[in-house]
Amino acid sequence: MRSVTAVTVGRSDWGIYRPVLTRILQDPRLNLSLVVSGAHLCRRDGRTIDEIRSDGFSVTETVDMLLGSDHPVGTAKSIGLGTIGFADTWERLNPDIILLLGDRFEMLAAALAAVPMGIPIAHIHGGEVTHGAIDDAFRHSITKYSHLHFASTHEHANRIIQLGEEPWRVTISGAPAIDNLKLIRLISREKLAAELDIDPCQNPLIVTYHPVTLQQQDTLHQVEILVSVLSELTLPIVITRPNADPGQSVISEQLERFEQEHANVRLISNFGTQKYFSLMRDACVMVGNSSSGIIEAAMFGLPVVNIGPRQSGRPRSENVIDVDCVRQEILDGIAKARSPDFKLRSERAQNIYGSGNAGEIIAARLASVEMDDALKLKRFHDLPAAASGNAAA
Repeated sequence: MRSVTAVTVGRSDWGIYRPVLTRILQDPRLNLSLVVSGAHLCRRDGRTIDEIRSDGFSVTETVDMLLGSDHPVGTAKSIGLGTIGFADTWERLNPDIILLLGDRFEMLAAALAAVPMGIPIAHIHGGEVTHGAIDDAFRHSITKYSHLHFASTHEHANRIIQLGEEPWRVTISGAPAIDNLKLIRLISREKLAAELDIDPCQNPLIVTYHPVTLQQQDTLHQVEILVSVLSELTLPIVITRPNADPGQSVISEQLERFEQEHANVRLISNFGTQKYFSLMRDACVMVGNSSSGIIEAAMFGLPVVNIGPRQSGRPRSENVIDVDCVRQEILDGIAKARSPDFKLRSERAQNIYGSGNAGEIIAARLASVEMDDALKLKRFHDLPAAASGNAAA
């Protein structure tokens, strides 16, 4: 059996990973091990390693790497700690191939440790662009360290090749999160409303807002604008806590105060995929800057008001309204998203991120690829214009 070691570092990747890991477990050619790191191990972020176990997955090893600080220096130091921890882990496990997902700095540490050890890396969700976040640098770096690539769209596959990766290494799988609709049984509207203590007769607003890491100096101002908008709304508002990025504590403090002052607001540390998807099914609008608004929300015909540049560069379906972090623009965006015409448009929107079979495609490729020198010895793939010398013109 071929040993595949997957790395998960937080709730932001776990719901995406689960259908892929389920397919790997079902393939008799593959043996899965799971390394858990990052925010999964932090009580502040809900200690979501417990969710992994409750989902029926065994944790092979853990790598504790996050410092208590969410300052940029703390992030840089955490990458160093993670690289040390993952190096020890790769030496013990000696996997045939490592599976990484996305653009987190914790994933970068896992890749950095694997490169000098000559361990092949497979990467999910490469080739994407998010102009407002430092994630771009991490994502593209992981792409260059990786040997197999699973892209969510044709556009992203082309960008991976543009980065110099050989086309045969790139597979268009679609976004694995969409597979969850086939695998997860959503809970009833009444049960969800009871757990959140909100009126089941009202469709709530979801708010998922994370730091814009390339505009850190503006984090407090941005979240203050968001809170001022939400304070004008009387419908139930369900807010998720931000990811473990520089600036998260600033956002969390403002949201905690907002919840304390408004009876219609619920601030949730960690939903889990089942409840989060159930909430997207029942909600009237999603507001914020999360990738879930760009990728998953279209599965539910959910209108999205996407704030600011954090997701700039990602292609989106027709259920998304883009606004700047300006109070009136956000208010107007919410009003438009709640209109009958836009709701109908959202319900009819086609999700451009696939049809729900990404896990099957990824597992099959991991099982069938030849683990030979052709895989391990990477060559830079020049585009025709660059090869002919025209690129510098």
